[in-house]
Amino acid sequence: MPAKSKTKQKTYQTAKSRVVPQVLTIESWGKLPWLIHGFSTRPGGTSKCYGDPSLNLGFTQQDKRPTVERNRETFLEALKAVNPAKRGEMLPLVTLRQIHSDLIHAVSSVPMELVGDGLITNTPGLVLAVQTADCLPVILVDPRRKVVGVFHAGWRGTLTRIVEKGVGEMRRHFESEARDLQAAIGPGIHKCCFEVGDEVRTKFETQFAYASELFHEIKELDPVREKYPMLFLTARAPGHSELPTQLFLDLVEANRRQLLDAGLSAKNIHASPLCTACNIDKLFSYRKEKGLTGRMMGAVGIRA
Repeated sequence: MPAKSKTKQKTYQTAKSRVVPQVLTIESWGKLPWLIHGFSTRPGGTSKCYGDPSLNLGFTQQDKRPTVERNRETFLEALKAVNPAKRGEMLPLVTLRQIHSDLIHAVSSVPMELVGDGLITNTPGLVLAVQTADCLPVILVDPRRKVVGVFHAGWRGTLTRIVEKGVGEMRRHFESEARDLQAAIGPGIHKCCFEVGDEVRTKFETQFAYASELFHEIKELDPVREKYPMLFLTARAPGHSELPTQLFLDLVEANRRQLLDAGLSAKNIHASPLCTACNIDKLFSYRKEKGLTGRMMGAVGIRA
């Protein structure tokens, strides 16, 4: 089994524009002048419906469409996704209606509407993006052939191997070789906070031989029981006194393993150390904020 790669905080750096949005990027990818990429964060926008003014990039029920459109323009500006043919205009943003699937689209122009969870292209002048608020945004880059892709990997998409299939689609459409690919797993909910049910573990066990390595259990704490254990020795019949356990999924590791299985080198897989649920001052978290939250984007493109 390939050795686990260590996540390095310094892999990610911060870029700022005049309205101070914070965009996470891969430091080494800055050496590719043709590449546009980044993961948005919470601060720096004009949305006011989620606490302090924030960079909500999703057309949510709580936010106004013109506000989101301004935020998206701000994000593209922070990415320096400028259209060289039209001064002051940003490159077009290509998104999807996401459905937690393994559907991946190869695009060469701006479509009317797409349904799915992955986008790939070798066409300059497009910025591909997926929206997240706990699920993982995953970017793939082929520096040799100038091919890029971005994928929305929640647990359902991960179960259907969306990033592994993304590597295959880049090979099928653009002849990308896995050994040339580099990947970035952006901020998402981590194993410390991603509690799931037994049915999720069962589903993963039917698909992955290493599924047991992706889950860990923690017993729920009971302060009274901890302080007065003798009170509970005979309170219940044998076999019925165990505290319930909480089950957690390591979604980052699940996607890293898929990328390794698809043929990527461990040294070419970067993973953000930021957990969305642990950092709601910096990131949006659907679970932590009980659904009333904005959306971030993972974006990638090829300069025109």
